[in-house]
Amino acid sequence: MANTPKLDAVSPKRQRIAELARQAPEMVFTSLAHHIDSDVLHAAYAATRKDGAVRLDGQTADDYAQNLEANLQSLLDRFKSGQYVAPPVRRVHIPKGDGRTTRPIGIPTFEDKVLQRAVMMVLESVYEQDFRDCSFGFRLGRSAHQALQHLWEQTMLMGGGRVIDLDIQGFFDALDHSHLRRFLDQRVRDGVLRRAIDKWLRAGVLEDGRVSRSVLGTPQGGVVSPLLANIYLHHVLDVWFTTEVQPRLRGRSVLVRYADDLVIVVERESDAHRVLDVLPKRLGRFGLTMHPEKSRLVRSVRPRFGWRAGQDGDRFPPPGTFDFLGFTHYWCIGRNGNWVLKRQTAKDRLRRSLTAVNRWCCTHRHLSIAEQHRMLVWKLRGHCAYFGIRGNASSLTTFGFHVVHIWQKWLNRRSQRSSMPWTRFLRLLARYPLPRMTAVHFATGV
Repeated sequence: MANTPKLDAVSPKRQRIAELARQAPEMVFTSLAHHIDSDVLHAAYAATRKDGAVRLDGQTADDYAQNLEANLQSLLDRFKSGQYVAPPVRRVHIPKGDGRTTRPIGIPTFEDKVLQRAVMMVLESVYEQDFRDCSFGFRLGRSAHQALQHLWEQTMLMGGGRVIDLDIQGFFDALDHSHLRRFLDQRVRDGVLRRAIDKWLRAGVLEDGRVSRSVLGTPQGGVVSPLLANIYLHHVLDVWFTTEVQPRLRGRSVLVRYADDLVIVVERESDAHRVLDVLPKRLGRFGLTMHPEKSRLVRSVRPRFGWRAGQDGDRFPPPGTFDFLGFTHYWCIGRNGNWVLKRQTAKDRLRRSLTAVNRWCCTHRHLSIAEQHRMLVWKLRGHCAYFGIRGNASSLTTFGFHVVHIWQKWLNRRSQRSSMPWTRFLRLLARYPLPRMTAVHFATGV
């Protein structure tokens, strides 16, 4: 309770910065570091996860909290004086959903994450006034479901179109530091903040006892990385598309971006090819490339009246499907008899989720039934919290069905003898029921 006044004091400071940025969209801020004080660091500490993996220095959140006031004051003094040293990020590899490949992730020190969050809180106050409505990822008050809703509304309004499913190859590793610094110069030139950002960009990655540094990429696993990525793509794509591309198109169009995951829907085919021709040049100008296999142009046009899939002599091909934010988008006839754009869980995401549940049940089958049940309930509810949109009932039911069978399979292998035949498992489910998989998001189209 002692920190409550300090947390409450942060909001007015950020509001003043935001108001000034909103009133002067061309203004360059040269004095922002003084807004990062003890109150902001306390707020950043409170917002930082305490249950992450052990970092490079071996210090845990509990260790840091034992002398919190002194640690935060020391951090503030080093940050303001320029003596703060950004440690390299420890890189580890975690399995992907397929269980065969791995994904590298970075683990910064706890103190580094606190300072990055404090800097991000101040920078957000400025850049939230600049970001376009087409951007949804890692922004205050915005979510993936809002991006899906916006895409659904605009696509339905256009009656579909040609969808440019764009994948930027290795974006977070390919982000060019020199371009990022030029983008930051247009809005923020505070020496203390920029010095800290440069230190994070140059900190490097520790792997197998060796530190590697690069002029490309954002801080691995850093709290500030999503904001820097949004600033980069704001200038590379969002502003360019809304100010230079859209006015030159003959038909309607919409760009929806969630971090580096984005789609462009264009009403006319000729416009789609024009955009597709200039996109590689635009990205290449800033050191980015389109993934040659994952980027594609999809014809996703609302079928004409009377069209039915499988009819012989169809003049127009059936509309294609495309994936965005874990959902496959496709056209089908709704309950009112009209064509509607619907979504279901993408097959690879469904497979990834089931693989993760299978792996967990395998490695934790020694736990008590009550503990396993508690975790599976949490996993099922978490799945529904994201994929539980209206129209996705079939995929939700499929997920719940397979989870039940996965649980029974591994309970049956807790010993060399069959310990959980199906009849006994049904009695167990009566005592430990799993939640029903139903939609929890009921917005229009979602």
